[in-house]
Amino acid sequence: MAFLKLSLMGFSFIFWTAGLTMFTAGIWAKISLGSYLQLSTNDYPNTPIILLATGAAVIVWGFLGCFSAATEHKWLLRSYGVFQIAVLIGGLSAGLSGLFYRKDIAEGFRNGLGAAIQRYAEDEEKANAIDDIQRTLDCCGVESYRDWVASPWSAEQLTNGSVPLSCCTVRRGCQNNPLAPGARGIYQHGCFKKIYDFVNDNLFHIATGALGLAVVQVMGIVLACLLASRIPSPEVQDNTSAPL
Repeated sequence: MAFLKLSLMGFSFIFWTAGLTMFTAGIWAKISLGSYLQLSTNDYPNTPIILLATGAAVIVWGFLGCFSAATEHKWLLRSYGVFQIAVLIGGLSAGLSGLFYRKDIAEGFRNGLGAAIQRYAEDEEKANAIDDIQRTLDCCGVESYRDWVASPWSAEQLTNGSVPLSCCTVRRGCQNNPLAPGARGIYQHGCFKKIYDFVNDNLFHIATGALGLAVVQVMGIVLACLLASRIPSPEVQDNTSAPL
């Protein structure tokens, strides 16, 4: 019993730490991935919100796991085991989906970037998102800056053959409207390859982390069930303590 209690308390602390990590990842995703998710044409759940909510729940239940092990609360241990199973299923689903559907996610970003360029003058929200991406990743257009030259926004400028200011390598003295010969001072590479590498790497890390946490949770489920099975019910305790 003592070994099971200490083991479950140790696991609950690790689980609590994982929840804190998920909560931190949700904050990071909300700040860093917001523009990328906003441009995707695929309909996906709000990943940052899911990470924040799941992380908060894991933090609470990690504390309750320690409490239930320390106090030998039978029903709370069983509830903790059920919660572990739910998180295990969710972690496996999220991890496998991230690994298997990375190409679909990438294609959604490619289509979203192209659509944002075509509607740059009409959709201010997506215009701000693509400007943020171009400044952050030092890129221009989908495949190259030429995507902007052929866009409706460029045709509406006083001089055709222009790119947004966010494509400039420097803010002052940039010849973006119209472009200088050879597109000097403009980022030459497109954004899709950089977005794909950035999101793909982070999705891989998040997915493998979710799968790793799911594997570790099997131990927590086993420990919670073993400890709960060895704790006698209140009725049994009352009958045992009753005088003959």
